[in-house]
Amino acid sequence: MKYTYVLENLNCANCAAKIETKIAQTEGFEKVGFNFATKKLNFESEKTEPAAEIQAICDSIEDGVTVKPFTEHFHEHHEHHEYHEHEHSHDHEHEHSHEHGHSEHGKVKNVLLIAAIVLGIAALVLHLTLHDAAHWVVFGLSLAATLAAGYAVFLKGFKNLFKLNIEETVLITIAVIAAFALGEFVEAAMVTILFSIGEFIEDLAVGKSRRDIEKLSQIRPDTATVLEHGHEHVHPAEEVAIGSVILVKPHERIPLDGVVLEGSSALDVSALTGESLPQTVATGSEVLSGAMNGDGMLKLQTTKGFGDSTATRILRLVEDAAAQKGTREKFITRFANIYTPVVVALAILIAIVPPLCGLGSFPEWIYRALVVLVASCPCAIVISVPLAYYSGIGAGSRMGVLIKGGKYLEALAKADAIAFDKTGTLTTDKITVAGVHAYGGYDEETVLSLAAACEKYSSHPIAQAIKERGGAMLPMLTDYKEIAGCGTSAKRGGKTLCCGNAKLLRKGVPQELRDKNAVFLTCDGALIGAVEISDTLRSEAKAVIAELNALGVKEQIMLTGDARQNAEAVAKQLDNMTCCAELMPQDKLDKIESIQKSGKTVCFVGDGINDAPVLTKSDCGVAMGFGSEAAIEAADAVLSSGDLTALPKAVRLARKAMNTIRTNIIFALAVKALVIILAFFGLAQMWMSVLADTGVCVACVLYTARLLRVKK
Repeated sequence: MKYTYVLENLNCANCAAKIETKIAQTEGFEKVGFNFATKKLNFESEKTEPAAEIQAICDSIEDGVTVKPFTEHFHEHHEHHEYHEHEHSHDHEHEHSHEHGHSEHGKVKNVLLIAAIVLGIAALVLHLTLHDAAHWVVFGLSLAATLAAGYAVFLKGFKNLFKLNIEETVLITIAVIAAFALGEFVEAAMVTILFSIGEFIEDLAVGKSRRDIEKLSQIRPDTATVLEHGHEHVHPAEEVAIGSVILVKPHERIPLDGVVLEGSSALDVSALTGESLPQTVATGSEVLSGAMNGDGMLKLQTTKGFGDSTATRILRLVEDAAAQKGTREKFITRFANIYTPVVVALAILIAIVPPLCGLGSFPEWIYRALVVLVASCPCAIVISVPLAYYSGIGAGSRMGVLIKGGKYLEALAKADAIAFDKTGTLTTDKITVAGVHAYGGYDEETVLSLAAACEKYSSHPIAQAIKERGGAMLPMLTDYKEIAGCGTSAKRGGKTLCCGNAKLLRKGVPQELRDKNAVFLTCDGALIGAVEISDTLRSEAKAVIAELNALGVKEQIMLTGDARQNAEAVAKQLDNMTCCAELMPQDKLDKIESIQKSGKTVCFVGDGINDAPVLTKSDCGVAMGFGSEAAIEAADAVLSSGDLTALPKAVRLARKAMNTIRTNIIFALAVKALVIILAFFGLAQMWMSVLADTGVCVACVLYTARLLRVKK
């Protein structure tokens, strides 16, 4: 079974990584993934009640974490409707009292921090002016300031020390106690105050980033107004049956996919597709859940249930993306597990070895070791790297690009080759019949109707165009089959009809059709007709390909099973486009593999149905549109708008996310290394180490938050 829990009060990214790792290593838990941004833990298990075991694991690493089952309606600050208020009044009272208690605790901490700042400044002034004359007064003020600012930190530090969980609160606790032991009272107070101020700012920055990420995915209403016997009733959206009639009032979000029965309006679909222009709908129009209604009242008939509606599928994709960790994200988790023990060992060596070698006194080197300890905490990296992935994926969903995980964000950023399917991707999926040719005594009308009958069960856009032109009254055929890479076949009166490309022909393509794109019809192997097909280049294709060239994508390839002449005619309209035509599905797969073997990262853009193997094989498979479940399953990213304009935006966003991660890692390690080196030579004070820890963490989080401010 799949489980989702919310780990409340888990605010330490380092502890979160340890909890996730420990659960993953525990027998009976599979596919474990924790989203630090939303505090959601996802995993699969055969256990019927895993919550108690999860709680025990959390308690062994981080005190105060509460494990709660996640439901679709779980929102910390959700606006509940009237039908909820009576049903869950007890739960609401409990939640309200919990939030109220948490708020009061926060206020007390803030008041104590302000008091600590006042006491700390007083101790500093007395220390600088009266020196030893005010020794005990300075000690008292410093101790009071230290306890007021850091009591919660020290309690947590002692608990984690006994659990042998070495993290920043343990390091700061050891440092402060040692500073008092060395007589550095004022410095101990100032370090504690600086650390608490840094934690306060860090919590604000991380909290804001979390809320911004959650806002990007809050596109689905939980209720729907259902019309029953002429009366309006508000129901949970998940209980509304397919075929129900619902009302969507002005400026409400559409809760379920449906068709407009009455009314007209302009919809804001930017949350789904990234398209900023409003979409006009009227009677008969299909509408997607998650779109924001304009000024008109709409009466809809639902066409999908809650679980299959567009908004739910988008939310599921964005949530599941957190489980697909990127290479750097996995590296940082492993790095933190090794880095902290190594630095603690280094600090111990700095405290002991030099004085034993006669290079100074123990108090002097212990102080230097404490500076190293405090500066060494990896939280800046551990928090900012996953946050950059979450932010990139969240910002992508806002632009109409649904990226399924960090590793696919990386693949998009590194893409130096992009392969495209032709029909429905580079060209419009609205293909038309340009002409009909008849041979062997058949007339054009018969050829068209037989071709349409052969293509009856095919979903290919060319087949759809032929069926549309062939009309509703088609001949009855039997024994329908698909011929891989060629077309379709069926039987009529004992004779075999085949409809497809030139590979069906024995004598080759007729002279008049050699430079044209045509579908051929044979009867027992003999050519009896051809349907001439024309498709047009997407209006945005030229600009998108030019933009990808400008971004430095080295190779762009069209992979298509269509006739070479037609494919080359399309490729010639696009700058730097290599054409590979008349390919079988296996041939497309071979092309992708050969590009990968040359050392390039390759993405494939297609419809996700006919090209599922290629989408899966490429480093990042990108599906066009949000209509097909098959496209979503096979692809690693989805262009939900159904056009190519979001593709270069996705590449640019992915590169920005990777650059942010790279910058944060280099900056954090450089600052920490500098402070550690200065500390070794006695040139760094304790306050510098606090800046190297919480200060750098705040800077990295704020720098990462830029990713959320993307333009659609």
